[in-house]
Amino acid sequence: MSRRAPFVPDGVPVLSRGRHRSPRKGACFMEMASFLAGERWSDHPTCTHPVLATLARCVNDMLDDAHRQRLVTMIPEVVGLNPDDPRATTALLLTAARAALPVAAQERQNLMALAILNAERVLAEQDGRSPGHLSAASRAALTSSPAAERWARVHLARMGFNPAAVRPSNAAKVAALAVDGIARACIDDPEERLVKLLRDGIDVMAAFSPLVPDPVVVSWPVRDPAVRETTPTRKARSYAG
Repeated sequence: MSRRAPFVPDGVPVLSRGRHRSPRKGACFMEMASFLAGERWSDHPTCTHPVLATLARCVNDMLDDAHRQRLVTMIPEVVGLNPDDPRATTALLLTAARAALPVAAQERQNLMALAILNAERVLAEQDGRSPGHLSAASRAALTSSPAAERWARVHLARMGFNPAAVRPSNAAKVAALAVDGIARACIDDPEERLVKLLRDGIDVMAAFSPLVPDPVVVSWPVRDPAVRETTPTRKARSYAG
């Protein structure tokens, strides 16, 4: 049975995979964010934290057309969402790795378990907690894949912890691998999980944004330029790992 395409009102962009030279050629999630931010048309705008932007691009490209369109309402939320708190990168890395660990292929599970243990160690130091502390969410993810946890702990015992693993460039690689692992997993709901991962990633980043930005006025550059709507002000949330 063919999948029914979602209804898209006039004036709302239809997202598609990959880069686009201009709005006339189409748009991905982050290209629309660059437009709303008033930046040069790009899928790498400066208005969004680079790791969150990587997560959004990867989720956008891995979804089918029907599920990708569900991301549209999240686009205004990433405009201006670029906290400088170093814990934000670590928390987002943890969010992505936890989501992928229970469902990804075994080799990918090993990498996700290693990323979780490294990130938890760094986050504990950043928060002034015991180095051996594991959050409940990380403990649950690791429990779901005991073999991967054992591999990661053996690796860490031999090589030691690597604080550089949570740098934005490395965290972005983990986020991309996590999205790919979920998309390729032998599960019934990879698309639902990817949509939720992006939703969770935005919420995690918002928790580290101390200021509440002005509402983003949305005027999509497609179909009907007269259609405008204002998204509600994003409120800061407290992150619970």
